[in-house]
Amino acid sequence: MIEQSLFLIKPNAVMRGHVGQIITMLEDQGFAIVKMKLFRFDEELARIFYAEHIGKEFYPRLQRFMCSGNTVALLLERENAIKVLRELIGDLSPEKRKPGTIRALYGDGVTENGAHASDSLESAKRETEVIFGA
Repeated sequence: MIEQSLFLIKPNAVMRGHVGQIITMLEDQGFAIVKMKLFRFDEELARIFYAEHIGKEFYPRLQRFMCSGNTVALLLERENAIKVLRELIGDLSPEKRKPGTIRALYGDGVTENGAHASDSLESAKRETEVIFGA
């Protein structure tokens, strides 16, 4: 089934100049770019996007990090996009990341992990609307 997923290249990967390499990895896995946007989170947008994490211990650090620099958002499409993208991005936890995944190559820890990918079709729809509008 053809699916769409939101994918974010986070500020640390953007600042280090890894946007091109990451997009190449995505295209090599058969993802089509439907939309793309360069932007910077502000506190309000971060609160909306990461609403489920507000009140958790790590949220202030996450919010500061996401507002620290530019982010590249991509709306991606392909067969089984959610599953394939979640495998390609790699684990949140650095010690569990498989070599060659985006987070293993371009992540700098748990929060500064280089990338975000929607974890379900419902999340993809909500996150896409937050970033690109309805």
